[in-house]
Amino acid sequence: MIQVSRADTSTLGRWWWTVDRWTLAALLALIGFGYVMMLAASPAVAERIGASSRNMFFLRQIFYLAMAAAVLIAVSMLSVKQVRLLAWVGLIGAIGMVAATLLIGVEIKGARRWIALPGLGSLQPSEFLKPCFAVVAAWLIAEGKLNGRWGATLLVLGIFVVIAGLLKGQPDIGMLLVVTAVFFAQFFVAGLNLFIVGFFGAAGVALAGLAYMIFPHVQSRVHRFLDPAAGDNYQVTVALEAFGHGGLLGRGPGEGRVKNVLPDAHADFVFAVAGEEFGLVVCLLILGLFAFVVVRGLIRLLGEMDLFVVLASAGLLTQFGLQAFVNMASSLHLIPTKGMTLPFVSYGGSSVLAIALGMGMLLALTRKRLSRAEEDR
Repeated sequence: MIQVSRADTSTLGRWWWTVDRWTLAALLALIGFGYVMMLAASPAVAERIGASSRNMFFLRQIFYLAMAAAVLIAVSMLSVKQVRLLAWVGLIGAIGMVAATLLIGVEIKGARRWIALPGLGSLQPSEFLKPCFAVVAAWLIAEGKLNGRWGATLLVLGIFVVIAGLLKGQPDIGMLLVVTAVFFAQFFVAGLNLFIVGFFGAAGVALAGLAYMIFPHVQSRVHRFLDPAAGDNYQVTVALEAFGHGGLLGRGPGEGRVKNVLPDAHADFVFAVAGEEFGLVVCLLILGLFAFVVVRGLIRLLGEMDLFVVLASAGLLTQFGLQAFVNMASSLHLIPTKGMTLPFVSYGGSSVLAIALGMGMLLALTRKRLSRAEEDR
């Protein structure tokens, strides 16, 4: 346990007494669950696909989780000004790399979302768009609202259009819907009038309808959700059976069977593996940790007077909570299936690092600041 005196004025000392240690503990607990779930699910997946080592996915993910913990803590030590600068740099870099995927990206299942990195697997740049855009959008919206700078509002709308075009080109409609939802939530929190709120709501519905009409895989997922007999629902069916077999306390670590048959047991359906091996109690604990982070973050914003901090934190929390909801709800067949990772728990280097970046920004923005000078603007 860290022992730091309140009189310690070092960077570590100031960080320890100003950061939200309860949220930090919950996030580190989720990283711990990620370690346990990779140990439970990934060896069977590696063996089934004929990987050179049963521990290939496990060892990779442990490396990524260790990096994620380091990123989480390092970013949480930044000032508000430094978080904003990091978000701008990250957004520009991520947009450039997402554009590059359309030219040199690796095509998987008809989509170009990844850039191959020799010796390190692949990188999904769009994952880093989400937290960086949430912070940049918050700053531009706040500037437009507080200082009457319409240019800032037009700039953020332009950036959103560019991002939407790039994500549609990959295509990654799920990522686009998450970015759109976060963007809309920030405008809503900023106090848009009801007419504009209705416009954005209608635009969101229109976007979803357009995706349904244009992309066959979206149509397929919706049809299979509404009518299970309309197509192949193998993965969802097996996942639901896994939850049933797990019961209250689960079959026990390593005793699950779903990981031997589900192609994405270590990624999109890792929650089903948790349900079978550890049962309802552990699933509710994981759900509770996600809910705790979101609710505690929103509560800490109630007394915040800085509009930028409120909007950025609200966007990051919306993104975090929405991604967790989509993954768990897909596994339980509550919504159409969507390939989206469970934050910190599912396999995926780009995902865990991007989530760590976003949550590190959240911790930095919500740290206690006793004076205006501490914000380092």
